[in-house]
Amino acid sequence: MAELVFFSGTMDCGKSTLALQLDHNHAARGRGGVVYTRDDRAGTDVLSSRLGLRHSAVEVRDTTDFWDDVVQRRSRGERVDYLVCDEAQFYSPQQVEQLAQLVDELGVDVYAFGITADFRTRLFPGSARLIELADRVEVLQVQSLCWCGARATHNARTVDGVMVVEGEQVVVGDTKGADASGRGPERAPTIAYEVLCRRHHLRRMTSVAARATAGKPDMLPLDSFTGSAG
Repeated sequence: MAELVFFSGTMDCGKSTLALQLDHNHAARGRGGVVYTRDDRAGTDVLSSRLGLRHSAVEVRDTTDFWDDVVQRRSRGERVDYLVCDEAQFYSPQQVEQLAQLVDELGVDVYAFGITADFRTRLFPGSARLIELADRVEVLQVQSLCWCGARATHNARTVDGVMVVEGEQVVVGDTKGADASGRGPERAPTIAYEVLCRRHHLRRMTSVAARATAGKPDMLPLDSFTGSAG
């Protein structure tokens, strides 16, 4: 039976590396597959891992229809037994439904890889729909670590080294020359991401902030409190 499997985790837990390994293992057994990705850190039409591995891939766009793409490939005689879908958090809910349809109606195995929640701790729409529809959700066992050594569970965005909790949901990380909304080079700040444990995410305590406050009490910043005293 074909399956829709969602492999999830924070950044730095090896999702893209596992995606490449899975594609290699299936191809080595003679299965035909297609690798998809979207907004990879290395650019378009490529799936890359932080370990330096790279593989050509089909770039997913807003207009991509997975059902039509697979049907067209098969009509040309191309063998499509499985799909590897990286950066699946950036897919639309409708695209996730197309992947589920391929599993149920054409017997195509779909292996989706992605981050569950954004830097605001809110579910990505694509990830939310995958959790709702997947036959299995696998949390990757390679644990990312916060700067404090605890298991990292949250992704943090920094702008010029300062953690932010507001802004556009999708901004490709580790970049220079894009503002916090991802639109362009007006301010040219540096956008980066860091994984944190929940405790330090709530405190907005990145590794840079921790070094700056070394020896000081580990306290919540006042603006972390969203409630009102009355």
